[in-house]
Amino acid sequence: MQGGGNILASLFPLIILFAIFYFLIIRPQQKQAKAHKEMIESLKKGDKIITNGGLIAEVIKPEEDYVKAKISDNTIVKISKDYIAKKID
Repeated sequence: MQGGGNILASLFPLIILFAIFYFLIIRPQQKQAKAHKEMIESLKKGDKIITNGGLIAEVIKPEEDYVKAKISDNTIVKISKDYIAKKID
């Protein structure tokens, strides 16, 4: 019985460390990824976005994997949804 107690006692700090790691790093990152995905899915015509490259554009037409966006009056581009950083309010 003493061997079982020693194993549990030696694993306890490791379990505590994993719990701290989970709540401080993994869980917030998952929440942020979920919020970003919801933002990407909710894009509609007229929304202003910023890409990972720093381009500011206005959404013309959201598609399945891409978004058609207007950069200037005469320039319309297709941007992959993977490269949209955030939506400007």
